[in-house]
Amino acid sequence: MNRMWKEFSKGLWLELPPFRLLLGLCPVLAVTKTAYNGFGMGCAVIFVLTLSNLIISLVRKIIPPKVRIVCFIVITASLVVTVELLMQAFTYPLYQELGIFVPLIVVNCLILGRAEAFASRNPVHLSVADALGMGFGFTLSLTFLGGIREIFGYGTFFGRPFMWAEFKPFTFMVEAPGAFICLAMCLAAMNFITTWQSKRF
Repeated sequence: MNRMWKEFSKGLWLELPPFRLLLGLCPVLAVTKTAYNGFGMGCAVIFVLTLSNLIISLVRKIIPPKVRIVCFIVITASLVVTVELLMQAFTYPLYQELGIFVPLIVVNCLILGRAEAFASRNPVHLSVADALGMGFGFTLSLTFLGGIREIFGYGTFFGRPFMWAEFKPFTFMVEAPGAFICLAMCLAAMNFITTWQSKRF
């Protein structure tokens, strides 16, 4: 149980995918105009990452080493098609908002990275714990970044008014440069907190 918690919790801070490992930055920058978009993309990644880790861990001993990456991509692509069809059926407006970045989950370096570095070398329960931790960390990061951009760019949070009536939105925040600036601020904050913790303890 302690090992499972360790593998799960590392994705929430120590190895937080976009801010610590700098993985999956394309969707982080592209789809986080709103908190809802970030949350939706994060949930799709949790679905694909958890099931791909689960399946890869189950079949890791029967996959020939020479074709393991191809097998990982086939498994991931099948799951991405599944999540894409589910989003089209149940959350079509969100699917339209996310656009091409849903099918591009197939080549997300977070998915393939966890498959190669962890799921292909560890048992099922640890692989699932790792995937859930990384997935939740990724989702929280996208939702947080999207929330900041939405609050200052639109004056709303999850589509609901958040700022005072006279607030004039900074439209710059929901454009591409705003994504880079918000990401840079998040990275700087993470580095500051890490430095402060190391000095304190």
